[in-house]
Amino acid sequence: MLEHEKQFWGQGFTHIAGIDEVGRGCLFGAVVAAAVILPVGYVCDGINDSKKLSEKKRDLLYDQIMSESIAVGIGIVDVEMIEKINIKQASRLAMKQAVEKLKEVPDFLLIDAENIDVDIEQSSIIHGDACSQSIAAASIIAKVTRDRMCLEWDNLYPEYGIAVHKGYATKHHREMLIRYGPTALHRKLFIRKVMTPIEQGFEERKEQQLELF
Repeated sequence: MLEHEKQFWGQGFTHIAGIDEVGRGCLFGAVVAAAVILPVGYVCDGINDSKKLSEKKRDLLYDQIMSESIAVGIGIVDVEMIEKINIKQASRLAMKQAVEKLKEVPDFLLIDAENIDVDIEQSSIIHGDACSQSIAAASIIAKVTRDRMCLEWDNLYPEYGIAVHKGYATKHHREMLIRYGPTALHRKLFIRKVMTPIEQGFEERKEQQLELF
């Protein structure tokens, strides 16, 4: 998990920020990104891709990363902007926001399979959250942040089960969309793409409601 960090530490970089996002494939809610600068030589064996960790482990690591990192930045792009600029650009924007919110200026960026429009040297790493400690740390911060947002959203729209599926296109989520229609926090374009032909009748029945948002 430190191969990439060691490479750039060896080149003299001391403030390497790992960057990742979560929520890109959801039908509901904002996309969230995090940027994390860990100290040179820092090692935490528990840090891994957030998807491979239990909720309890993520929460523990979240607290550890927040207390032991040099800096943490979080970027959030809402549904309105996702619909306006598309999810890829929204994810990149959230990552840029996360970098800009760091209290310390990074001198190098390690990014999970993306590039960011900032004037900082960077490296895009495929599956970076599985092979870079810094990116994995960012994935944990982003995941825990968004999951906690999902709990708040679940209080607003309890019938959809957001606290459980976190806005992804599960069978239950699609069934609730058919039953109740979309909320103001649903990504309308995503919904149209994932619904099966049988479920497409949902669009006709709910077209008027869709146009309200």
